Amino acid sequence: MKTRIISAAIVLAIIIPILIVGGQIFNLTIYAIALLGLKEFLDIKETKKKIPPFIKFISYVILTLIVLGNTNPSELILKMDYRMIAGLFLVYLLPTVLYHDKSKYSISDAFYLIGGMFFLGLSFHLFIVLRHLYDNPNLIVFLLLITIITDTFAYITGYLIGRYKLLEVISPKKTWEGLIGGTIMGVFVSAVYYITVINPTINIFILLIITTFLSLLGQFGDLSFSAIKRFYGKKDFSNIMPGHGGVLDRLDSIIFVVLGYMFFITIL
Repeated sequence: MKTRIISAAIVLAIIIPILIVGGQIFNLTIYAIALLGLKEFLDIKETKKKIPPFIKFISYVILTLIVLGNTNPSELILKMDYRMIAGLFLVYLLPTVLYHDKSKYSISDAFYLIGGMFFLGLSFHLFIVLRHLYDNPNLIVFLLLITIITDTFAYITGYLIGRYKLLEVISPKKTWEGLIGGTIMGVFVSAVYYITVINPTINIFILLIITTFLSLLGQFGDLSFSAIKRFYGKKDFSNIMPGHGGVLDRLDSIIFVVLGYMFFITIL
């Protein structure tokens, strides 16, 4: 526990000032985190099968193009670069013919990487876009509060009164009591922050409905990443953060919350 607290404090001491400052330093920090996340995503795949070096190289190139691509918030909903999408499919699917050996590179490998590029690239790209949407960190803080408070109180509630397992085959320690307790506190704290700091005139009922959805989504996002780890027989994606695991272990909930928030970006 002491190790978890110390490593979390160090990370927060680094990230919070960067979040406040914003600008290129924030963009590059998110990009660096995205690269670490991609490395973990590739490494866990390689516990069962090695990925050809060229495919790994092109994955980092594509992630760079997606994460650091157009971040103009005004074009967030109305524009999609189909060249990037077409290129993504081509660079991963064509090598299945060139390698013509499923022990080296197969169609399932290609779609694993295509899905990973969309999922990770879009998620980290949105971190940058949302930070600059109102030229202040308040929206990102709101989304972070949903996940941090939810996860914290889900753990506390589950530890104190947890009895009924949520999905034991995927995450043995998670309970229904933890899910409920985490959701209640996550929604309460983040909603109070939104009303106090971002928009005091927001319809409270709508705010509570959306925040509840995001809190639950974050928890099931955590379970989704846990399912990936269980499939590959790993406890954590990496050990880059002592006591916490890897980048994807810590950002699993917020990644889903950011993606889910896009459905409500015109409301909140």
